[in-house]
Amino acid sequence: MSSILTITDLSISFGENEVIHNVSYCLNENEILGVVGESGSGKSVSSLAILGLLPKNISKISSGSIIYNNEDLTKLSPKEFQKIRGNRIAFIFQEPMSSLNPSMTCGKQVQEILLLHTNLSKKEAKKEAIVLFEKVKLPDANRVYNAYPHEISGGQKQRVMIAMAIACKPDVLIADEPTTALDVTVQKEIISLLKELQLETKMSIIFITHDLALISEIADRVIVMYKGDIVEKGNVSSIFNNPQHIYTKALINSRPSLKTRLKILPTINDYLNDATSHDIITAEDRKLKHEKLYSNKPLLEVINVEKEYISKSGWFSKPEIFKAVNNVSFKLYEGETLGLVGESGCGKSTLGNAILQLDKATAGQILYSGVDITQLSNSEIKKLRKDIQIIFQDPYSSLNPRIPIGEAILEPMKVHNLYSTDKERKEKVIEILKRVGLSENYFNRYPHEFSGGQRQRVGIARTIALQPKLIVCDESVSALDISVQAQVLNLLNELKEDFNFTYIFISHDLAVVKYMADQLLVMNKGKIEELDDADIIYNQPKKDYTKKLINAIPKGL
Repeated sequence: MSSILTITDLSISFGENEVIHNVSYCLNENEILGVVGESGSGKSVSSLAILGLLPKNISKISSGSIIYNNEDLTKLSPKEFQKIRGNRIAFIFQEPMSSLNPSMTCGKQVQEILLLHTNLSKKEAKKEAIVLFEKVKLPDANRVYNAYPHEISGGQKQRVMIAMAIACKPDVLIADEPTTALDVTVQKEIISLLKELQLETKMSIIFITHDLALISEIADRVIVMYKGDIVEKGNVSSIFNNPQHIYTKALINSRPSLKTRLKILPTINDYLNDATSHDIITAEDRKLKHEKLYSNKPLLEVINVEKEYISKSGWFSKPEIFKAVNNVSFKLYEGETLGLVGESGCGKSTLGNAILQLDKATAGQILYSGVDITQLSNSEIKKLRKDIQIIFQDPYSSLNPRIPIGEAILEPMKVHNLYSTDKERKEKVIEILKRVGLSENYFNRYPHEFSGGQRQRVGIARTIALQPKLIVCDESVSALDISVQAQVLNLLNELKEDFNFTYIFISHDLAVVKYMADQLLVMNKGKIEELDDADIIYNQPKKDYTKKLINAIPKGL
């Protein structure tokens, strides 16, 4: 099989620091190549180099070549790259919202690429854009053509990005984590779509991800990267069934298993230091724990809760009522973790916000320790904030970039009059930082100085500083690497044991929810589809919707 792209001895430096070390691999014609590794492994940096997209002034290719069509791309000028970029070699970025222009309609953005790289007229380019939208299976292609990015869902935005990428029929498509923040069902659809397009167009794809199970669903061959080196390469089957490098083994095993529930998830470091624990939570352990949990009164009772939004699409049109949460009832017990799953738009975050009193329910009751919190005054809700807290999906946007993280954790303590002096509060913050695996040296650092996993630990530290009883974890591990995710899940379980926390764990990652949850609540279109023990639902789902969610989980080989 002949290669379309050959990378030989590629080394890349940022200042004095070499981040990619003599990397060599080839991409064959009509092939999907998976590139796997965690943040900082070098997988995105080496791929950005292919298109000359490395940040100017601070980075340089110190050695090596990137050969495409007998031409070394490392020698091209910015002007020469323009003819190749988006035309012969295309890129799909991880976050479509920040890659699409918010002030242009989706159709115009695809049309612009066609006008730039082809000889089509405006009318022809518009027609071709609509054809592309149909090709990537966007519902109502004409509507999406005239819609702005904020008016369509995450999965639809990613399809628009794919339409832009394939507009000029490229030879090579580089997809950088294109499904990371998407629902498991949408992720499956995007994977199927890329495979279909690849079969039809015979283009070659480099698919970058930190999820090895996902790679098994799409790639022909895999390269595994770790700290700027390729540590293993081979076909998907051999990498999965007979991994040679300890880092590859760690990547495969750090993800929660759907078959057994380990007491402590192994992290990459556990594998590298041969310190993995194999203790499991047996069905009997789980049964005894649940008997004890459910013999008490519920901490939270949600009764017939509804949340309506009223939308007006025009001056003279009749207002439409949309029920985001529709007649939802359940009980939550102290020390329990309730998993809350469903696709985007199912109402899970809206329900979480109603419980937190961030967005008032339209109807129904929410009893916390027997008190209906929907009837509380503003001053009473302020007191309640200490007891019911949230860990956000994106800790970076929930932290003030101008405030050191020590102050950010100390601030809510002050608001709720916890401890008598700032000195006492500071001591407590340092104690909490250590508890979440950060040293006291971090007290005066700012959010931008932390990695994603460290920022999530700061978010957790800020939440537990108030000693709450109930914590809503809203997609709080979905953007993390597999190993960092394992560390954070272990931490959440440890804290739960130590402080008797109660969690509502909202996520689109069903493997993670199964690992964490006692009970599982499946939502669809604002309603409860199923509510039962997590293991019962995974092993014997009753509803077709639940079966569809479970079938969409990447299983590996």
